[in-house]
Amino acid sequence: MLEQLRNDPAGAQGPSIELITFRVGEQDFCVEAVKVKEIRGWTPATLLPDSPAYVRGAINLRGAILPIVDLAVRLELAETAPTPRHVVIVVWIGKQLVGLLVDAVCDILSVPGDALQPTPSVKSETVATLVAALVTVGDRMVALLALDHVLPALEEAAP
Repeated sequence: MLEQLRNDPAGAQGPSIELITFRVGEQDFCVEAVKVKEIRGWTPATLLPDSPAYVRGAINLRGAILPIVDLAVRLELAETAPTPRHVVIVVWIGKQLVGLLVDAVCDILSVPGDALQPTPSVKSETVATLVAALVTVGDRMVALLALDHVLPALEEAAP
């Protein structure tokens, strides 16, 4: 669905898409529900040496070691000071599980494919790379994350 939107923004109609919305700072974001494995509370992560600033470390999720990405830092917002109220959304990026540290999960939405609008052209590499589309939900705008770009090393390693 997202690839179709990127290639032909006007032709992204079709079946509805399920989205999980969440907050990072004062902004609303979402990911495709089919990419979410689970949602869990914050667990302190083990630091990884020489990792990007937005990687908080790694956790062991039932035998699977996964990196935890602080989405606030990755989106160039203020760094998160995690508390027990913060949430980790465990998502599939390609064949790897990755945890996304967010402030709170808000809602599950079902929107028609044509509700996804392309991002406007702005001189921001972060927006161009990390925001796949925008969705209007009531009186607010929600940015759909391009998960395949959250960890650049994964993107470069993909065949």
